Amino acid sequence: MSAPAAPLRIGNASGFYGDRFDAVREMLTGGELDVLTGDYLAELTMLILGRDRLKDPAAGYARTFLRQLEDCLGLAHERGVRIVTNAGGLNPAGLAAAVRKLAERLGIPVRVAHVEGDDLTAEHPGSLAAHAYLGGFGITACLREGADVVVTGRVTDAALVTGPAAAHFGWGPTDHDRLAGAVVAGHVLECGTQATGGNYAFFRDGDVRRPGFPLAELHEDGSCVITKHDGTGGFVDIGTVTAQLLYETGGARYAGPDVTARLDTVRLGRQGPDRVRIEGVRGEAPPPTLKVGLNRLGGFRNEVVFVLTGLDVEDKAALVREQMTDALAKSPPAEVRWELARTDRSDADTEETASALLRLVVRDPDQQTVGRALSGAAIELALASYPGFHVVAPPGKGAPYGVFEAVHVPQAAVAHAAVLDDGRRIPVPGAPDTRVLDDVPDPVLPDPLPPGPTRRAPLGRVAGARSGDKGGNANVGVWARTDDAWRWLAHELTADRFRELMPESAPLTVVRHVLPNLRALNFVVEGILGEGVASQARFDPQAKALGEWLRSRHLDIPESLL
Repeated sequence: MSAPAAPLRIGNASGFYGDRFDAVREMLTGGELDVLTGDYLAELTMLILGRDRLKDPAAGYARTFLRQLEDCLGLAHERGVRIVTNAGGLNPAGLAAAVRKLAERLGIPVRVAHVEGDDLTAEHPGSLAAHAYLGGFGITACLREGADVVVTGRVTDAALVTGPAAAHFGWGPTDHDRLAGAVVAGHVLECGTQATGGNYAFFRDGDVRRPGFPLAELHEDGSCVITKHDGTGGFVDIGTVTAQLLYETGGARYAGPDVTARLDTVRLGRQGPDRVRIEGVRGEAPPPTLKVGLNRLGGFRNEVVFVLTGLDVEDKAALVREQMTDALAKSPPAEVRWELARTDRSDADTEETASALLRLVVRDPDQQTVGRALSGAAIELALASYPGFHVVAPPGKGAPYGVFEAVHVPQAAVAHAAVLDDGRRIPVPGAPDTRVLDDVPDPVLPDPLPPGPTRRAPLGRVAGARSGDKGGNANVGVWARTDDAWRWLAHELTADRFRELMPESAPLTVVRHVLPNLRALNFVVEGILGEGVASQARFDPQAKALGEWLRSRHLDIPESLL
C-alpha cells in the first residue's frame, strides 16, 4: 500500500489588484511553500481591465503582477515554488507571453502556461467584457505538464487552489469531497490578509497593523490547516477563518464549476497557535451551467457633496435641493439621488463636527447632462444659497460607470483549454456529472436560552460579522463565538429582525441561511447594490461595512452573554 502524498503548502500573495506589492517576496522568503497563488480579479477589476483594453488591445492584464515577478521570479525558481495566478484577466495569453519575455531577459529557465476559454464577449454584444468563471482543471493540466508559472483569465477564486491540489494529489473530477475541501481552503485564502486578522470584527484580539498573508497545508483527503509564516503579523484563529468562510457566500451549497461544496458540513478546530484545521467538508456534483459575468458601460455619473454647518440643517438641505432641482429642470438627469448624512453634533467644539453632508448623485447616458450642467448649477449657488455654503469638492466632468450582470451558460458552451509553454493545447472537458442546485432543508436550531434579565447593547458585543458584494446583492455573515451566544442569536436574528435593524433592507428580499457548524447566520440582501459595484449605487458600494453597521445596532441581549 503506497504512502499518502505529502501535504501541499499553498500560499496567497494577493487578494485584489492593488494589494501589498511586497507580499510575493514576503511569502517566498518567509517559509516553505510549494505553490504561490495571486488573486487579482473582481467584478470591478474586469471592468477596469476592459476599459484598458479599449485603449490598447494588448492590455487587459494586471501589470502589477509582472513587476512583482521581475523582482521575484528568480527567487521562486531557486526555491522550486510554482506560481498560479488569475492576473491574466482579459488577456492571459498576452501576460504569459510577457512573462516568457521577462524570464528570457532575466536568464531564468521557466515554463509558462496559460488557461483560456473564459472569454465570451463576442457572444454577448454590447458587453465590454463577458467572461465565464472556469474551474481548476485547466490549471491542473498545465501543472501536470510541467509548468512553473500558470496564468489564467477569469476562473473562480478557489480554482487557484483546487487546480494545484488536483495536480499534486492526482484527484479527478468525481473526487467531490476532496475537491470541496480544496474549494473551502481556496475561499479562505483568496482575500489574502482577511484570513489573518485583516478587516476582522474582533481586530483587537491581536496585532493587525501588518498582517501576514495566509497559507494552507492541504492533505490528500481534502482537509487542510490554515496558517501563516512564523514571525509575520496578524493572527489565525477560528474567528478569522469563520469570517472569511462567510464572506461573499450565500446558502449552504457553495457552487463552482468543479464541485458544489457544502458549507454546512465544514468543521473547524484549533490545532495550535495560528493554526486552524478544516475538515469534514462534503462535496456534490457541480451545476450543469457556468456563471458568466457581463460588464458594460451604463452611462455617466457625477456627484457633489454640500456641507451644511450649524443650525437648521434640514431647512438648509431643503433649500439647496429645491434650487438644484430648478437649475437642472431644463435637462434633468435620468437619475437623481439625494442623501443627507447627519454627521453634525449639537454645540460642537469643531466646525467639522458641527457639519452635516448632503450628497447629490446624478446619472445619465449623456456626459454633458451630468457634467457641465451639474457643475454650473452647483457653483452658481456659491453666493446665493444657504448660509455657510460650501462643497467638499467641485463636481467634475462626469465619469463613466459600469453595470454588472450575471448570466449562466451550459458548461459545454466554453472551450476551456490549457495552453502549454510549447504552444500545445489541451482541451479541458466539463464536469462528467452535474446536479441542479436546490435549497438545503432548514437545519434544526439549538434550544433557545432560558428566560432571564436582558440589557440594551450593540449586537457586536456578542457576535462578529463580515459583509461583501455579489453583483447587485450583498451578504452579511454573522457568527457567535460561544454556544450560548449561538443559542440566542439563532432565534433572535431572524430575517424580519434583520430588516428592522437595517432599514435600507426593509423593502428588499432578505434570505437567511443557517450554518450551525459555524455557529453562523448568512443573510443575502437582494438588490441593495443596484447594478453592481461599478454602478456605485450607494454610499458603501461594495457593502464592506454593512456588517459593522449591523453590529452597531442595539438589541435586548441576555445579561449572561454580556
